[in-house]
Amino acid sequence: MPITAHNLVHSINQLSKQVHYNYINQSTSTKVIIENVVIPEGPIVISRYDPQKGEGPHDAKKSTISPQMIWRVANAITENYPINIDRVLGASYNTRSVLETLLAHTPEFYYCFPGRIESISSSTAVRPGHKHLLYNPNNPHTAGTIQRIETNIVISEIPAIEAVYDSVIIPETQPENQIDINMQRRHAQIQIALLKIGLQLGSRVWIAQNDRGMQYEGTRIAEMAGVINTLHDERLITAYDDAIRAALMIDVIWFRNSRFMPAVFEVEHSTGVTSGLARMQNFKDRIPEIRTRWVIVANNDLREQVFRLANQPQFLSLNTKYMSYTSVEELYSLCQRRHITGVTDDFLDCFMESCIS
Repeated sequence: MPITAHNLVHSINQLSKQVHYNYINQSTSTKVIIENVVIPEGPIVISRYDPQKGEGPHDAKKSTISPQMIWRVANAITENYPINIDRVLGASYNTRSVLETLLAHTPEFYYCFPGRIESISSSTAVRPGHKHLLYNPNNPHTAGTIQRIETNIVISEIPAIEAVYDSVIIPETQPENQIDINMQRRHAQIQIALLKIGLQLGSRVWIAQNDRGMQYEGTRIAEMAGVINTLHDERLITAYDDAIRAALMIDVIWFRNSRFMPAVFEVEHSTGVTSGLARMQNFKDRIPEIRTRWVIVANNDLREQVFRLANQPQFLSLNTKYMSYTSVEELYSLCQRRHITGVTDDFLDCFMESCIS
């Protein structure tokens, strides 16, 4: 199960608020105090003071660890894989070392020094590595202490993988009651990623009727190669007028070889999860039984909501999958860099979770 900001904040909230915590690096004399933890996802208010500068607790200066910062770290965590907080956060956030310190004091996190692969010219060697955190929930240590764990893992410190989008132009004719422009653009970026992934994997792609006027790479989406002009052309559903009407507003649908529909996607932001599930259910009810994936795509902070709503009785037949924005962009980046072909549709399941408990 992916780690969320909720998990990290809950763990830190279990630490004592009366303790002055030491940094992992023993040469750092600064002490950290937890002042307040806002449940469920932060912020976390801390204060710091340095005894070597003659400061005491009464001199401690308060700072904040924001929910955004916590989410960035949560999204980078994989069980039993080292992560470097500085690499995850870059030069952002002056409390990144504090978050690392507090996490290291929780029972599930250890610190470690994995080897570092160094390549110079034609020579490659494994050198001593930098400090990392390692999430090991099956072997917890005592809360409030920091523990080093030995590991034989080595790290190849290549640049972080990023999903790169050209500019997205939203039609000016959008209704005034639409979500704000930044949310529209984010929604559009994820649709475009799913479009490009579908094309890369050999599908033709349907984009929701109300989103086809967007421009990307200087071309309207409706005019892009591989984008379906009308659902009446899709032999799989052409005989089902009610199904076609139900599918018009679904964000993304992949079709292949006139006989397959590998996946149906609804991209959701905040309060739209129920409506997205309802649109997919309405479509499913109007077509013959087809083997496909009914997928809600949403940011990580909506994961629990997606799972809860997908398990409501009226939506159980969808056997809903959840795909995070992070997973979409990981797959999109892979398609951008490697132009993958020849994989089966089951490959997609590596980037999704089943919502049905």
